[in-house]
Amino acid sequence: MEKEDKSLVETALRRVLSGEVLDEDTLYALAAISSEKGENALLEAAKLITAKFAPRKFDSCSIVNARSGLCSENCKWCAQSSHYSTGCDKYELVDADEAKKVARYNADCGIGRFSLVASGRAVHGRALEHVCSLLKEIKENDGISTCASLGLLSEDELKQLYDAGVHRYHCNLETAPSYFPSLCSTHTQTDKLATIAAAKKLGFEVCSGGIIGMGESRKQRMELAITLRQIEPVSIPINVLIPIPGTPLEHAEPISDREILLTVALFRFAHPAVTLRFAGGRARLSREVQLEALKIGINGGIVGDLLTTIGSTVDKDRQLINDAGYEF
Repeated sequence: MEKEDKSLVETALRRVLSGEVLDEDTLYALAAISSEKGENALLEAAKLITAKFAPRKFDSCSIVNARSGLCSENCKWCAQSSHYSTGCDKYELVDADEAKKVARYNADCGIGRFSLVASGRAVHGRALEHVCSLLKEIKENDGISTCASLGLLSEDELKQLYDAGVHRYHCNLETAPSYFPSLCSTHTQTDKLATIAAAKKLGFEVCSGGIIGMGESRKQRMELAITLRQIEPVSIPINVLIPIPGTPLEHAEPISDREILLTVALFRFAHPAVTLRFAGGRARLSREVQLEALKIGINGGIVGDLLTTIGSTVDKDRQLINDAGYEF
């Protein structure tokens, strides 16, 4: 079995390096590899794909929580859902001066992109107008690229964002289509795909990924990777679940470091040239594991503190990224 697994990886690697897009059967076969030598071959092969196709300029971004808590949706992983008692901060809209201060700091640090991320099903009306105005001012004053994650917006609402100079929209699929209904019942992936389709129609770049470690199988993680190919994101955030006390997943068994690295490798096989972005949860990983992930496939990341879980500092991230051979 180990010999067969290694042969499968070597053949798939040659196909990817030659520019071929791997078919779904091959990708699922790679995800099914279970021998130690086969898994090691996957990790090493992903490094070669990353070295050939992934840009060496690290795609950095930063985020501010524009609206916290008070969310009507029942996503089982989320600290901000009103269905659960987690003790997270609750506020309607972030203070504009505070957001501008953070954006200016990030621009001065050389971070490439700034995003406002809001809890809730969607940001509508005057709240959306406020966010659009704020992001427009930040882009004009600080010269930093802007993006947003404001939920399930309509095409007209997305147009307001686009006209404000926001040309990348974030909407995670979160997990495999076969697993999503067991984690959330207040909206569907079809709802998400409709928002993504509207964004792409207007000319937005799309940032979309998910969370691993929520009880899904490795095959389902590959199912997510394959589904993402349908929407052609320029960036795929890979979040690692941090079990939040008070949520239904508070006792979820942590995904192992090796499984995280294998997931990154499998996503790199499915998306050779797309930015794979470390997002929430990476703080639980040692510096050594993060460095290995960067070599295997991660070439983008949210830098600094995150939404409801502590991330890292800009200086530490800069050193880590440089040590992995990327340009910050």
